[in-house]
Amino acid sequence: MTEIKIPEHLAIIMDGNGRWAKKRDLARIFGHRQGADVVHDIVQYTSDIGVKYLTLYAFSMENWLRPKDEVGFLMKLIEEYLNKEVEEMDKNNVRLLVSGRTHLLPDETREIIEQSIEKLSKNTGMVLNLCISYGGRSEIVDAARKMAELVIQGEIELTKIERDEFGQFMYNPEVPDIDLLIRSSGEIRISNFMLWRAAYCELYFTDTLWPDFDKKIIDEAFAEYSSRARRFGMTDEQMADEDE
Repeated sequence: MTEIKIPEHLAIIMDGNGRWAKKRDLARIFGHRQGADVVHDIVQYTSDIGVKYLTLYAFSMENWLRPKDEVGFLMKLIEEYLNKEVEEMDKNNVRLLVSGRTHLLPDETREIIEQSIEKLSKNTGMVLNLCISYGGRSEIVDAARKMAELVIQGEIELTKIERDEFGQFMYNPEVPDIDLLIRSSGEIRISNFMLWRAAYCELYFTDTLWPDFDKKIIDEAFAEYSSRARRFGMTDEQMADEDE
C-alpha cells in the first residue's frame, strides 16, 4: 500500500458554485454562499492533517467582468467569511495571507482583509493564502515591474537576474511552489492561476462542483498524488540517488 504523502503546498481552484445553483433552480449567490461553507470545512481539515500552505482561488482578475451585483455580493461574502472565521482560524493557529491586486478591492473589503491578516500574523500553523483579485499573468507583470524599477534605480544588476531572484518579487514570496493543484467542477484547465508556482505541480481534476466538495476528495487527491513520481526533469535513477 502506497504511503500517503501530505503536500507541503496544496492549491485549489474552487469552481462550480454557479452551476451548482443552476442545477437547483437557484440564483448564483446561493451557490457562492454554500461554497463559502465548504471553505470552512476544507481549511479545518487541511490544517488538521498537516498541510503547511493552502492556497484558494477565491476571486480572479477576470471575475471583475461579471455582473456588478454578483461582484458586489462576492465582496460582501469575503468580508462575511473573514469576520465569521477569523476567531476560528486564530484558535487553530492558522496564519492568513492574501495574494492579488488588492488595491482594486472596495475599501471596506480591503480593510477587513488587512485587519484579519494582522490578527492572525503571529500564528505559526498552516498558512491560508487567499487569491483575491488575482491573475497569474498579472502577478508576473507586477513582479517584473517591481524588479525593473530597482534595475533603473541601480539597486539590482540586470545581468544578475535569475529565476530565484525574480521569484522574490511575486506576491507573498514566502509561499513555496505548489505541490498539488486540485480543480473542482470537471473543467480541465488552470485558468491563469499561479502560473509561476504551478510550474512543476501535480494536477488533480474532479467532476464534483465546489459546494459538494469535501474531505473525501482531498483524501482521494492525496492518494493519487502519493502514487506519482515527481522527477522535476531528472531521471528515476537520479531521483533515487537523491532519496538515499
